[in-house]
Amino acid sequence: MPANLENSAMATGLEKDNFQSNPKERQCQRMLISHTHKVMPEILQARLQQYVNCELPDVQAGFRKGRGTRDQIANICWIMENAREFQKNIYFCFIDYAKAFDCVDHNKLWKILKEMGISDHLTCLLRNLYAGQKATVRTGHGTTDWFQIGKGVRQGCILSPCLFNFYAENIMRNAGLEEAQAGIKISRRNINNLRYADDTTLMAESDEELKSLLMKVKEESEKVGLKLNIQKTKIMASGPITSWQIDGETVETVSDFILGGSKITADGDFSHEIKRCVLLGRKVMTNLDSVLKSRDITLPTNVHLIKAMVFPVVMYGCESWTVKKAECQRIDAFELWCSKDS
Repeated sequence: MPANLENSAMATGLEKDNFQSNPKERQCQRMLISHTHKVMPEILQARLQQYVNCELPDVQAGFRKGRGTRDQIANICWIMENAREFQKNIYFCFIDYAKAFDCVDHNKLWKILKEMGISDHLTCLLRNLYAGQKATVRTGHGTTDWFQIGKGVRQGCILSPCLFNFYAENIMRNAGLEEAQAGIKISRRNINNLRYADDTTLMAESDEELKSLLMKVKEESEKVGLKLNIQKTKIMASGPITSWQIDGETVETVSDFILGGSKITADGDFSHEIKRCVLLGRKVMTNLDSVLKSRDITLPTNVHLIKAMVFPVVMYGCESWTVKKAECQRIDAFELWCSKDS
């Protein structure tokens, strides 16, 4: 494999969110890859699609054609709605992995791909793409020497989400989630997990069943090098629940959770989410204020800007909203305010 396909540079920085946390935990890298490198992964990605469709279940929506975060948001909201209708308690566990994409073991990954029936020549090409992989780190003080990369999928590579999905699917299969009795019964089917790449949501009708699912996933994850971030793993329940401790750390129980960019509440009330989205929309409008009031920008252009940059923020995840009259009036008032401000 040519060196320009193997080597890459990493630019370091701090994540914007969670400024109260440890700076070391907020350290993030951005992989800088040559354009030439992106040609081969594009070809391999196209050839892997047949295996993606065959091997990955429909509960995995991460980076798959025709699926997205809004599908999983809607699924969870509809499950909660049905649970309320039939007066059943429901328990969710939102799993957070510690640097999941950076902890993928290459040797285990090749073994998993073989077990899933992916052809040897494709696996060989992937191995060659990762073999001898080197990187250098760029900071404000200069560039480091080149060093070998022994684990993790490549940042910025189109193949990385696909490879990680196979890796995560192996965890769920070994945890026996498909055969487990714990979960939510819907249309003669048992559903106990919904996934978007590494964002995993476990669900059950009791806290004992949920904890059993979580411990199985935790055990199988650790076998392949992935560790749960207990501090960011949350539980949300519509019924009574006792405090959990895993590895000496308490798993926090919350009344609401941001999933895929949308706030989900334990009581299924969407008024908080709609209010939050409207406030976010107002913030975007404020940031665009100088542009929208510029004499050089025509009214039709202003309208296009608002439709392209403001309305998508406000209406994100609206497919799953249960809207009351008060919420409709709030949204209408915001639209009217946007029209006046433009």
